[in-house]
Amino acid sequence: MSPLQLRLAGLGVVVLLALAPALLSAFSITLMNFIGIYAIAVLGLVLLTGIGGMLSFGQAAFVGLGAYATAWLTAKQGYSPWLGLMLALVLAAAVAAILGAVTLRLGGHFLSLSTVAWGIAIYYLFGNLPMLGQYNGISEIPAISIGALSLADSKSIYYLIWALLIAALVLAANLLSSREGRAIRALRGGRVLVESLGINPFRVRLVTFVLSALLSAISGWLYAHMSRFVSPAPFDVTVGVLYLLMAMIGGMGHLAGAVVGAAIVTILKNSIQDWLPRLAPGASGQLEIVVFSVLFILLLQRARAGLVPFALRFLPRVQPRVPIAEPALDRRLRPARGTPLLNVDGVLRRFGGLVAVNSVSFEVKAGEILGLIGPNGAGKTTMFNLITGALAPDQGRVHFLGQDITHQPQRQIARAGIARTFQHVKLRSSMTLLDTVLLGIYGRTSSRFFAGTFGLDRSEENRARAEAMHQLQRVGLDDRAFELAGNLPLGSQRLLEIARALASDPALLVLDEPAAGLRAGEKAELAKLLTLLKAEGLTILLVEHDMDFVMGLVDRTVVMDFGAKLCEGTPAEVRRDPRVQEAYLGGVA
Repeated sequence: MSPLQLRLAGLGVVVLLALAPALLSAFSITLMNFIGIYAIAVLGLVLLTGIGGMLSFGQAAFVGLGAYATAWLTAKQGYSPWLGLMLALVLAAAVAAILGAVTLRLGGHFLSLSTVAWGIAIYYLFGNLPMLGQYNGISEIPAISIGALSLADSKSIYYLIWALLIAALVLAANLLSSREGRAIRALRGGRVLVESLGINPFRVRLVTFVLSALLSAISGWLYAHMSRFVSPAPFDVTVGVLYLLMAMIGGMGHLAGAVVGAAIVTILKNSIQDWLPRLAPGASGQLEIVVFSVLFILLLQRARAGLVPFALRFLPRVQPRVPIAEPALDRRLRPARGTPLLNVDGVLRRFGGLVAVNSVSFEVKAGEILGLIGPNGAGKTTMFNLITGALAPDQGRVHFLGQDITHQPQRQIARAGIARTFQHVKLRSSMTLLDTVLLGIYGRTSSRFFAGTFGLDRSEENRARAEAMHQLQRVGLDDRAFELAGNLPLGSQRLLEIARALASDPALLVLDEPAAGLRAGEKAELAKLLTLLKAEGLTILLVEHDMDFVMGLVDRTVVMDFGAKLCEGTPAEVRRDPRVQEAYLGGVA
């Protein structure tokens, strides 16, 4: 399927939605309205949880904030619903920023539990504030009007609901294809990966959290002015669980999953309520939950990732546009060959009583390949993490390009010009090779969330995509640019990691055991690539335990054993050193 065909299909869907009020009954349109309102809230949850990896049970609370804000301002104070929308957005953003600043530094189940806690708190706040009508709620909320046109009936407000939903989907798609959108998608890779790319993970998480709350506030605003009445019940934590269920059924990782999930759950709940009394007369409302749960489990047996990814397996794949040549991104001025680039001075790191790195010192000069080798457990990876900022030393200093980077955050060290790979490959398997390499370009570009969301970053994005294709070409993966990274064999994944690191235009490339797990042919290809990079003037620090692989590549070698520096010299000198033979072979050869 070509991009043009995809656009035509999307246009056809829009036309059908536009004709729906003329073709469907009033009840069906009301049902469509609820689907659209729910889908806007679930879309925020897809961004937050499905793509950003932050599990939240509190989405209903932000829907309630939006609903109550506009209800209070319009029904109690007599202002316009459009001012109500502004208040809903400002209030939701402010509350989300405060809650996010407090809770988003938590990880795992602690974050999820915190969303339950403040979700319950906000729910009870709605029910206990006299100004909000307590548990009686707020009634006589005015309808939205556009000029003289009142959107009081379900068919009139239908167009506003679905126009806002389509706009939200388009803007969310723009965001995810932008610099900051890729940062959101990288969050699931963990803090170390994200910071190694020069990204501030907390800032990205917080902005994503606020964006999700804003979508919920819009949903709440629409709900209040369509229903004309609000009370605490629709904003309970159990409704937040229902939103999560919608996202799961539709497909957590896909924007369209918000619409599909909202539609399936809403229609299914309505159908069960209609048919269950006929099939089981006298059945209580609790039986509806049992039937719904059974159907949900059966659905997940066939489509565990959701209905959208399940359906995409049977649809023709969209053929992406290959990036065209664009003016190059600005490049870093590299220091003259032979000048000191990195200086490690007396670095020590303890883990409890274990001294993992014991007062190690060495220097890396521009334009060389330095090998940091040693047997397993020698402290190489710990030293690697101390240099790149993933760990902080207990003693000693690290200087890079004349600047003290000893206690700088990892993301600042990455932006200073140190790019890294990982001992165990860290890739987002659901991202294409092109998007993976684009992550490496994050620090060389500057477009923020607003520009990405509204498509104002296209010039910079085109230049970045052309640069990413160039880096894929350097490692021989350009013909697979639109494949998923998780589909590559290990050797190609390591090359992809190197391409991502090269995309940052580093002054120093630090590779953590890049030959680990590779076959002989793959090691030969990797050695050829590293030799080529050195010829281009790139400085490389190679951390390895495979002496045979290292010795044919490096200019100098530093050997570590039991956390200490054993010796330093040329490959020939190191090979002849009895201490090295003892460390690797258990005795002098």
